Amino acid sequence: MRKGKRGMNYYSTRDNTLRRTASEAILQGISEEGGLFVPQEFPAVDLAALMDLDYCALAAKLLSLYLTDYSEAFLQKAAQTAYGGARFSGKTAHLVKLEDGLYSMELWHGPTCAFKDYALQLMPLLLTEAKRINRDETKTAILVATSGDTGKAALEGYRDLPGIEIAVFYPDHGTSEMQRLQMATQEGKNVHVFAVKGNFDDAQTGVKRVFTDAAFAEECAAAGKRLTSANSINWGRLAPQIVYYFAGYFQLVRTGALALGQEADFCVPTGNFGDILAGYYAKRMGLPVRRLICASNKNNVLSDFGASGVYDANRPFYKTTSPSMDILVSSNLERLLCHESGDPAMVSGLMGALTKEKRYSIPASLQERIAATFDFGCAGEEACSEEIARVWQQDHYLADPHTAVALSVARAKRCGQVPCIVLSTASPYKFSGAVLRALGQNAGEDDFADLAALEQLTGVPAPAVLRQLREKEIRFDEQIEPEQILSVARAL
Repeated sequence: MRKGKRGMNYYSTRDNTLRRTASEAILQGISEEGGLFVPQEFPAVDLAALMDLDYCALAAKLLSLYLTDYSEAFLQKAAQTAYGGARFSGKTAHLVKLEDGLYSMELWHGPTCAFKDYALQLMPLLLTEAKRINRDETKTAILVATSGDTGKAALEGYRDLPGIEIAVFYPDHGTSEMQRLQMATQEGKNVHVFAVKGNFDDAQTGVKRVFTDAAFAEECAAAGKRLTSANSINWGRLAPQIVYYFAGYFQLVRTGALALGQEADFCVPTGNFGDILAGYYAKRMGLPVRRLICASNKNNVLSDFGASGVYDANRPFYKTTSPSMDILVSSNLERLLCHESGDPAMVSGLMGALTKEKRYSIPASLQERIAATFDFGCAGEEACSEEIARVWQQDHYLADPHTAVALSVARAKRCGQVPCIVLSTASPYKFSGAVLRALGQNAGEDDFADLAALEQLTGVPAPAVLRQLREKEIRFDEQIEPEQILSVARAL
């Protein structure tokens, strides 16, 4: 680990003259011109010094390198609160060997059964501490666009925190029924949930529009209110996800699958490019990552971009059995373009073209730089279903559709040279109907009947928090147009 502690500042992907501390970047969420905050450097680590730390200690150590205006004592306590005890059922970054060289890292043993818990159990603590550090006594309004899992994890993390209101916007008919119920039944006095007519990109664009509305910013300042986000556009959401890449790698070393310093691949199912970008930060810090494999579903805008260097969102939008990846505008790709090009002005131009034309093209030199670290692949609905069936039959392993997409792509991309860790991002019981059908069974209209049928078929118990949703009251069922997101923000 580096001796001494320099302050880490952050700049915007579209303006590198801006400077924010970590706590300021987390409070603000998104830069005033619409850019995303990125760290000014990649701190280097000593792998041997981290190797034997438990997850809480590892998280505190790694985050202290980025969140330099937070005290180490606070980060240690926050990590213990977020990840300690039974919070993740004793299975933080739980690694399962499927076959020689192929592993599943289960990230869904937390409170909401999705990988977003790793960030959103910690992020509320980071936000409240950021307010204390900056003597910010304003009311905080959090706006969240979700394609499924972020919404519930954010609602659960921020519920009933004083001085905070949170509104979540999800695409109407664009999530699994279990995901919708998790949000619609959310408890808490400060939580608000809305179904947005359209797809995730409509919801995300609507939220971003609010953040860059200068007139509304003046309204908020006059009213003593601050806007921020819990999406991965906020650095406080992204940074905690770096940790489990190190945790997964160290498990391979401790089991003898790798020697410390040898490389591994990670294959990540992603739509908004946040989860895989956390792996990029881990690699830049010194984690021995050979390739980061970006796995897309039928909405394969990212795999097409990887092949051509052209990002083109002018294409059909498909609703799939892996709805958290049903995204055509991948926000976090902007951070990668900024880091690899070193040219925020160019990035600003590309994002302007994306807004106006839903399309941009990067220089061949930049495409080559990205290809040095990233590989891209996609798996459609048939391949996804086939993979769910195959991994159950061959390995007696139950995978959700997002994990299955990544497993399918990982099999296609593996060269057998190094181990590959697939990030398993959600419990299969959040998508019981899709998993049942992939296993050759009938699925009905009742998600809870499907859940019970899947349990009976496989003998794998469903998480209790999902079974209990049947008994909970529906609190939120309002549908709005994307243009109404500003009105919701105004009312918070």
